[in-house]
Amino acid sequence: MIELKNVTKRFGLKAAVEDVSFEVKAGEILGFLGPNGAGKTTTMRLITGFFPADEGQIIVDGLKVGESPVEVKRRIGYLPEDNPLYHFLKVREYLRFIAEVRGITDQSQVEEMIEVCGIQEVLKKEIQKLSKGYRQRVGLAAAMLHKPPVLIMDEPTSGLDPNQIVEIRELIKELGKEKTVILSTHILSEVELTCNRVIIISHGKIVGQGNLRELTTDADKTLEEVFRELTLPTE
Repeated sequence: MIELKNVTKRFGLKAAVEDVSFEVKAGEILGFLGPNGAGKTTTMRLITGFFPADEGQIIVDGLKVGESPVEVKRRIGYLPEDNPLYHFLKVREYLRFIAEVRGITDQSQVEEMIEVCGIQEVLKKEIQKLSKGYRQRVGLAAAMLHKPPVLIMDEPTSGLDPNQIVEIRELIKELGKEKTVILSTHILSEVELTCNRVIIISHGKIVGQGNLRELTTDADKTLEEVFRELTLPTE
């Protein structure tokens, strides 16, 4: 469903992502782990076509991102860390606006995402008056209005309280039953509770990947121990 082949992205002389290769299969929830500044967000933006890769190739649902950026965007729902909502709009108004921008005329798709994301009770509220948990739900609904097979989320539980984290986590797990999901985060517990497989990136390079058992149980270490071992600078 998603494949990166030897992808590099530079900003000036600095490589934010260097020679990155991995695959995400259909129906898989991939945890993309790394410390702040490791290259997680840059990788997500490369996959969505927001940034062009300087080297390598990215394929989404059989399409090369560099050759078919518009078609690729139609296959991806993207929830960035800074959720760009129109805070002055009411929830239903916002979702209808996004549907119109995307050329969606079937309002049943809007109603379906309202139900999937559990935002029925806040439809008449202005987005700026919602809790961050509900704003994340509205952002997810907007990202999925066009029914993309791929969902990419950048730090979706950042800044949420414990109850909101549980709610968003369960929603992600439900979505993962039907979609290919990449969850970019630095919160180890969320990866352990949500993801099928993990990739760890540090200084723009992949330093570890596998399912949780391969990374932890087989190595007789916790995910935190593995993460620190792979991402902390060696003396």
